[in-house]
Amino acid sequence: MAVPPHYFDLITMGRIGVDLYPLETGVPLARVETFGKFLGGSAANVAVAAARMGRSAAVITRTGDDPFGTFVHEALKEFGVDDRWVTPVAAYPTPLTFCEIFPPDDFPLYFYRRPKAPDLEIHAAELDLAAVRAAGIFWITGTGLSEEPSRSATLTALEARARAGTTVFDLDWRPMFWRDPDQAHPYYREALRHATVAVGNLDECEVATGVREPAACAEALLEAGVELAVVKQGPMGVLAVHRDGTRAEVPPVPVEVVNGLGAGDAFGGSLCHGLLSGWDLEKTMRHANAAGAVVASRLACSSAMPTEPEVADLLARAASPDPADLPSQS
Repeated sequence: MAVPPHYFDLITMGRIGVDLYPLETGVPLARVETFGKFLGGSAANVAVAAARMGRSAAVITRTGDDPFGTFVHEALKEFGVDDRWVTPVAAYPTPLTFCEIFPPDDFPLYFYRRPKAPDLEIHAAELDLAAVRAAGIFWITGTGLSEEPSRSATLTALEARARAGTTVFDLDWRPMFWRDPDQAHPYYREALRHATVAVGNLDECEVATGVREPAACAEALLEAGVELAVVKQGPMGVLAVHRDGTRAEVPPVPVEVVNGLGAGDAFGGSLCHGLLSGWDLEKTMRHANAAGAVVASRLACSSAMPTEPEVADLLARAASPDPADLPSQS
């Protein structure tokens, strides 16, 4: 008799690595002397964000067979993310990512993923497709489409999923990860055929659809096959449009930005939490915006992911600001 797959609320598939972030703000990387080491990578961060909100989460990815790979496993376990599908690749080192921190809106990233990142060495034959089909939400990223064998593995997982439950395509556009960025469009279109939710900022939506205006992006994503289009607009907030006509446009939650990196992954983990909870679209978007704002107000990505009470507290404070923080009426 076949053994039933282990059920997870969320399975993510894609990028993982180690973030080495400066502990000094406003200092160029060439002059930074102290760094903090954190779990990184969008697929890992989204899983961590969901786990921090009480969801069972796992990630499908690969690391180097090295001490940083060991760190990744230890960090995932500490955050409550299942690492059974995180396996080593002897040929390539675990990726490192550095950033510079110039608040409020300048956070250059430097990826060390050459000659190839091990998370692009996921093979279709390695996938537990029964678990992928069974998950409450399955989450894939644009980076996973950038090279083989990860590209074929990602599309195989999407085809096996067959739009069961909720399948999220994080557009995750990183042109430096593509040998020829002009070739990305057809793979994005293919992934959109299998997804039920698409999430991306305006740059990412433009790569996927060829248009940039937010409402047009949402409409084009729906036409490409998804049920829900989520268009992140930075300081203009987020626009979400469902195929059934439901629409939510939510402003950002104001915070003092420390490091904007990772805010999108917190948004993603919260989005999954809201979808799994059956919340209406506006509540889901407000919660996701607040989760992203919490992370933007902190240094790290993975370890900065908020708990449910922390998001609720920020939403409450945003709804009833301290009078001392309001502008003078004199």
